[in-house]
Amino acid sequence: VQLQASGGGLVQAGGSLRLSCAASGSISRSNSMAWHRQAPGKQRELVAFDYSGGSTYYADPVKGRFTISRDNAKNSVYLQMNSLKPDDTAVYYCAAVIGTATYWGQGTQVTVSS
Repeated sequence: VQLQASGGGLVQAGGSLRLSCAASGSISRSNSMAWHRQAPGKQRELVAFDYSGGSTYYADPVKGRFTISRDNAKNSVYLQMNSLKPDDTAVYYCAAVIGTATYWGQGTQVTVSS
């Protein structure tokens, strides 16, 4: 499985972006999908997780602002980001959990100006 993330860019604080992640292979409902991010000088952190059973998890800093969704027919996962803050500036990575393996996309830069 190869993952291609897109949709990043430069946005002012309070703005919105929608990240997309397209998988080259087939992603079924049984696979969990996630978005992580890594800010300069910081460790990569989990942002949102879509469990294979349909439930979702959001990190506290993004709760109420970000929404993860998926379209299995299009082999894609999305991250809608609203009310963006400068602290959201990071490279965002999508990931797919298939069995015991985790596959990563190449990352897309999100920069939020104050």
